[in-house]
Amino acid sequence: MDMPTQATLVTSPSLLRAVQRLLRPLARLLMTFGVNYVAFCDLAKGVFVDVAARDFPDDGASVTDSRVSLLSGVHRREVKRLREERLLRAPPSTVVSLGAQVVSRWCADAAFLDSQRRPLGLPRLASQGGEVSFERLVESVSKDIRPRAVLDEWLRLGVVTLDADDRVHLVEHAFVPARGLEEKSFYLGKNIGDHLAATTHNLLDGQPPFLERSVYCDGLSPQSVEQLRALSRELAIDAMQEINRKALALQEADIGRADASRRMAFGVYYYAEDEKPQRGEPR
Repeated sequence: MDMPTQATLVTSPSLLRAVQRLLRPLARLLMTFGVNYVAFCDLAKGVFVDVAARDFPDDGASVTDSRVSLLSGVHRREVKRLREERLLRAPPSTVVSLGAQVVSRWCADAAFLDSQRRPLGLPRLASQGGEVSFERLVESVSKDIRPRAVLDEWLRLGVVTLDADDRVHLVEHAFVPARGLEEKSFYLGKNIGDHLAATTHNLLDGQPPFLERSVYCDGLSPQSVEQLRALSRELAIDAMQEINRKALALQEADIGRADASRRMAFGVYYYAEDEKPQRGEPR
């Protein structure tokens, strides 16, 4: 990867404006949880050092602290300390990582879908529904965690509901918890990180370019925005389920291949807001 020069950065105001724009919602999120500018800078400093060391190799030579300092702009003494400490790389909780796999299978395996290819409401126990039960669904992904533990956590998060007939219903057709900071934070980093990585790849003329498109329209009433929100959700769920089904089939076919080391992500989003000047903005 070629490193942009300082002159390139100075003469790229459009890039800097884009970065400012993406930082606004991030700043709002961080300050809501009490993370101020000083704490953010300390966190960002570690990321700059890590990226300089990992993503900018010097023709196979060892990456020295001096080179990392030059690339990142972080003082050499700080570079040494940060490289020794390393970034926070704690994996998500077992229930979070397992949950994504379970929902993926629930939305893709024909045994767990109705005639419209929507996730069925599943009997909670195998003694009630046999192989087509929530218990068997969880066990088909992992036998290391009890299905009851997954169910209890999902009920807490609002991912599923349990009806009077002891059947488990998926509330969302993708694993997007209604509650739970740890779970939502995990998907914030995962989804936005991959989206930003795709745009970075395209901005640096990576080949082939990744799919990264959106539809934009303004001058809409609240009623029109709500119609578009509902339509977007319906179409997005159908698209994601189709990609999910194909991905699981290909994953199964690729088992045992020496080159089966790639990962992919396909995501969609919808956002709407009032474009009138917000408090504190110039009019």
